[in-house]
Amino acid sequence: MLDSLLQESKMKAMIVLLLLFPFSLARTSCPELPVLMSAFAVLIIPLFVMTIEADESSPLLPSSKDLVKWTPPTATQLQSSDMAGEMGAAVDIPADKVAEADDRFSTNQFNIVASDLMSVNRSLPDFRPEDCLRVEHPPLLPPTSVIIIFHNEAWSTLIRSVHSVINRSPPQLVKEIILVDDASDSSQSHLGTRLEEYMSRLPVLVRILRSASRAGLIRARLLGASQATAPVLTFLDSHVECSQGWLQPLLAQVAADRHAVVSPVIDIISDQTFEYIALTEVSVGGFDWSLNFNWFVRPDEGRDKSIPLPTPTMAGGLFSVDREYFYSVGAYDEGMDVWGAENLEMAFRVWMCGGHLLIHPCSHVGHVFRKTSPYTFPGGTEKVLNKNKMRLAEVWMDEWKEFFTATVPSSRTIDTGDLSERRLLRSELRCNSFRWYLETVYPESSLPLHSLHLGQVMHEDTGHCLDTLARKVQEKAGTAACHGEGGNQVWSYTAQHQLRAGDVCLDAAGRDGAVNLWPCHGLQGNQAWIVSEQSEQGQTIVHWATERCLVVVGGRLGLGECEVGSGQRWHFVEIE
Repeated sequence: MLDSLLQESKMKAMIVLLLLFPFSLARTSCPELPVLMSAFAVLIIPLFVMTIEADESSPLLPSSKDLVKWTPPTATQLQSSDMAGEMGAAVDIPADKVAEADDRFSTNQFNIVASDLMSVNRSLPDFRPEDCLRVEHPPLLPPTSVIIIFHNEAWSTLIRSVHSVINRSPPQLVKEIILVDDASDSSQSHLGTRLEEYMSRLPVLVRILRSASRAGLIRARLLGASQATAPVLTFLDSHVECSQGWLQPLLAQVAADRHAVVSPVIDIISDQTFEYIALTEVSVGGFDWSLNFNWFVRPDEGRDKSIPLPTPTMAGGLFSVDREYFYSVGAYDEGMDVWGAENLEMAFRVWMCGGHLLIHPCSHVGHVFRKTSPYTFPGGTEKVLNKNKMRLAEVWMDEWKEFFTATVPSSRTIDTGDLSERRLLRSELRCNSFRWYLETVYPESSLPLHSLHLGQVMHEDTGHCLDTLARKVQEKAGTAACHGEGGNQVWSYTAQHQLRAGDVCLDAAGRDGAVNLWPCHGLQGNQAWIVSEQSEQGQTIVHWATERCLVVVGGRLGLGECEVGSGQRWHFVEIE
């Protein structure tokens, strides 16, 4: 099915070329045009969110009036300097600045001294695969509004983000850059008048919107989107660097299919040295039972490296989307707070309601990945995140929401707020089921299609529960005191006879008694366990390949001969 989705996307791109761009396929060269320089006053607009009603009769392809002719960025925009970090290299901190770098790190949770030593126009190599260099993008593309949210952002990272957009984008394709200040502290004086004056001198219209109170990423993005005037919205974070050729593939894909939400390959910028680390293997997005986003790699034998990859979920920070489609498919869930899980909610919604989520290997944008957030969440991070996760689980995950509530039992008491509008949206859009999503879009998911039990597996004699003990693949599983708090003690007994905890399954490779954690493969064999009928004394769990029973001996999990009364009884207990 994923192959068919990919073929559908390619076919739509071909239709666009045939209908809108009847030009010779031979490679041509276009003269470089000078950048038009003009200054614009910074626009300060009060906080409000405008909902746009989508026209269901709107065509799949963009209107010709939304398309513009474009030329590549000029060479002067791409020249390098003699400052630190050029061509994406790591920054060496001088000895007399090491202490300062350490002291200031916690302010933004990255090395601001390293960033300040770099040019705001630092040079980068061309990271695109060779297949991408042979791609001819249509000469007419829809322009975009680039929307960047910031809160207490450091000067050099914010300015470099903006410059990288301008320097490496065809000038005709960036209609405006919208900076949304999510109520930065008054102590951040560089984000006030200084920022406004600086942006007014740039060759692209930059509009600054300011929220009077902290809105959070989700509502701040809705503010930015409500004021955008281009037919395509491109969302970026405030500490990124766009690389050469990053924008055209995103816009071309959106032009080919208005129902595509397209992300770049997100490269790594070191939070310590600001080295730009380009990814050579493209990962796609997934999630775990706690509804945390994660990356995984799909096999790509023989794949053209210029073809976009369908992705079950997205990181959420960087993507382009047709503006009308963004609103017609539900924009963001305004009942979510601050930040977190909005990326999964959008992914489920787009896929289930007829859209596509893609990662384009020809578009590379570097992002400073921070290990922790420097910002606080009203009410606490866990409370905010779990509320957002519970909202998406209730609306979109059908019966599979139980995997989240079992893993995070405290989520069951969270006030999710009113869900009626989002449930109505799902009904009106006639969206597919979550089962369809798992079967069609994300067959690699750790969520089993058929689960016979979900909860704890408690040993009769010791009263301890089966536990991964937060161990990794190939390490031994074990038991620990039952705590009823989900996490590492949540197991699914599946219709494939797996004992599964997320991505790992109980696995026993021989009769020596070792029971390990191993990636679930669905082929039964060493991962097949037969559970006896329920009785007051519990149930036995028999390893199918060896016909030995799961036991706890001397506090250790293992296999033993199946004998009555030898510590082999288990109870499958749901988490309250």
